[in-house]
Amino acid sequence: MLKLRFIRPCLFSPFLINHSSSFISSPTQTISFASRSQMGSFTTLSQSSPKLLFRQLFEKESSTYTYLLADFSHHDKPALLIDPVDKTVDRDLSLVKELGLKLIYAMNTHVHADHVTGTGLIKGKVPGVKSVISKASGSKADVFVEPGDKICFGNLFLEVRATPGHTLGCVTYVTGDGPDQPQPRMAFTGDALLIRGCGRTDFQGGSSQQLYKSVHSQIFTLPRETLLYPGHDYKGFTVTKVGEEMLYNPRLTKAEETFKSIMENLNLPYTKMIDVAVPANMVCGLQDLESKAS
Repeated sequence: MLKLRFIRPCLFSPFLINHSSSFISSPTQTISFASRSQMGSFTTLSQSSPKLLFRQLFEKESSTYTYLLADFSHHDKPALLIDPVDKTVDRDLSLVKELGLKLIYAMNTHVHADHVTGTGLIKGKVPGVKSVISKASGSKADVFVEPGDKICFGNLFLEVRATPGHTLGCVTYVTGDGPDQPQPRMAFTGDALLIRGCGRTDFQGGSSQQLYKSVHSQIFTLPRETLLYPGHDYKGFTVTKVGEEMLYNPRLTKAEETFKSIMENLNLPYTKMIDVAVPANMVCGLQDLESKAS
């Protein structure tokens, strides 16, 4: 069982807890839930935690989903963005402003190869925002997370689960487990697990064997009603569930050796943005503001 490191109860903590460094202060904030795809939107309010506001935002060129979460019941209305894209930063920040939220974290699930992250631009436009990525990614950020860390905002938190395989540093962010946390739980899987698919494993230290183990041990062990929100979708889907993917995912329902054979024979084209995106994302999306100022 994955163990979370609690230094103090999340209910009272304004900190993101990190194994590898001292606490990084950030204002306490609250999350709210609503979902949005491309220019349309739909709202999903957690039945047990109506304070959670969630928006699902779409960048059409790379078919990337960005997620906005905020604790709307907290007086600061703290918020975070997961996997922002540089081309849609202004749209995302406009929504944050319209909703009266206070953005505290801009987070990545991994070092992306198909788009440049928006975290650097966000840091330049919103003072005080901290960029977040896994320590295993080897990239630059303000805060590095490891398995078992929890990211607190307001009275809510996200649990960090390591799900390498698409890249070495992939993580999945999962909403907390408890009576004061939203139910059903939600997992933001990045490119590790897609709706009826998964991320490729033929670059950036990818491993089909590692990805298979990651999904089965860290995602498929969540409650079957857990909502899964992927990093991309190319067919118009927006959300799935653990139970659905355990039954219907055409790759990950297979035996491990069969899965490895499938992944080894995909013959996918070279990612057109990789030579631009990966170097930029290794510094969290051109976020080296200090060197630019000097």
